[in-house]
Amino acid sequence: MNSRYSRQVLFEPIGESGQKKIAQSHILIVGAGALGSASAEMLVRAGAGKLTIVDRDILDWSNLQRQQLYTEQDVMDQLPKAVAAKKRLGEINSGVDIETIVADVTAENAEVLAKGKTLIVDATDNIETRLLMNDASRKVNIPFFMGAVVASYGLIYSIGWKDRPCLHCLLNTLPPQTLTCDTAGVISPIIQVVAAHQVANAFKYIVGEEVDYRLKSFDLWTGDQAAIDVRPLRRPDCPSCSEQAVFPFLSKEKQTKTAILCGRDTVQITLSRERTVELGSLSKTIRPIVTNLISNPHLVACQFDGHRIVLFRDGRLLVHGTKDTAKAKSLAAKLLG
Repeated sequence: MNSRYSRQVLFEPIGESGQKKIAQSHILIVGAGALGSASAEMLVRAGAGKLTIVDRDILDWSNLQRQQLYTEQDVMDQLPKAVAAKKRLGEINSGVDIETIVADVTAENAEVLAKGKTLIVDATDNIETRLLMNDASRKVNIPFFMGAVVASYGLIYSIGWKDRPCLHCLLNTLPPQTLTCDTAGVISPIIQVVAAHQVANAFKYIVGEEVDYRLKSFDLWTGDQAAIDVRPLRRPDCPSCSEQAVFPFLSKEKQTKTAILCGRDTVQITLSRERTVELGSLSKTIRPIVTNLISNPHLVACQFDGHRIVLFRDGRLLVHGTKDTAKAKSLAAKLLG
C-alpha cells in the first residue's frame, strides 16, 4: 500500500481492505464549482481510482472566494472549470485517473454519465440538474450524495436506498429555493462542511459501512442544526423511485434551452443540434466585430455589444451581464449571424 495513504489506512473503519476499495472506485462529480472542487480534492488526496468531473462553466473572478482549486491565472486564461480542476488535481495526485467533461448535464446525457460509476457526488447549483441526476442514479441503481449551500446554510442527503425517499419524493418537503448565491451570497466554511459530509458518506458506502439515512441541515453562522428521519416521506407511487418508475426528469421534453446561471448575471443558451459551430472558423469570422477575443481548444470568448460572450465546443453559449433570456438570444443571433 502506498505510504501516502498510511494515515487513512490506520483509520480502522477503512483499513487496507477499505483503501483498496477506494482505489477501485469510479466517482462522478456533477459540477466543478465550490462543492465540486472541495469534494474532488478530498477524493483525489484519498486515492480514489478515477474521477469523472462534468461542468458547463468557465472560471470567473467571483469564484476564487470559495472554489479552492483555482487561481487568478486560471481566470485570466478563461479556462473551463473542469479543465482547470484536472490540471490542479493531477498535480496533487498523479496516481488518480481524472476525466473531465466540459458540458451541460441534460436529459440526453445524464444516464450515460451515471452508468458504470460507483457513486455520484452532487455539486450542482440548481434543482433542475439535481432532479436529472436523481432520476439517473435511480435508473442505474447507484447512490447520489446530495449537497446544497447558500449563505451560511448547508443541506445534505444520501439518495439511492429502497427504504429512503428520493429527491422527487421530497420536493414538497425541502425548503424552497428562493435564496441563491446571487441573492444571499455564500461563505466558504459552509462549503467545506457540506463537502466533508458528502465525502465521508461516500467513503462509508465504498467500504461497506452504513450511510447516514437522515436529511441534515446546519447553519454555521447561527449554530442551528437539524437531522430528520425522512423515511416516512417515501412515496409508493413516486415516478422516480417506485416499482413503476418512469424517470420523468430524463424525458427530453423536460429540458430547457435557456438557463440563468446561479450566482451570475449570465444566461446560457443551448444551440440546436442542427447548427454546428467550429471554434477556429468562428474566431476568425467574428474577430473584426468583437474585442478582447480569446480562443483556446475549449472555447471562444469575446466582448460584443457591451456583453462578454463565451461559446463552447458542445454548442453552448454564455451571455454575461444579463438575466434577460430574450436579450441574450438576440445578442447570440447577432454574433453568430
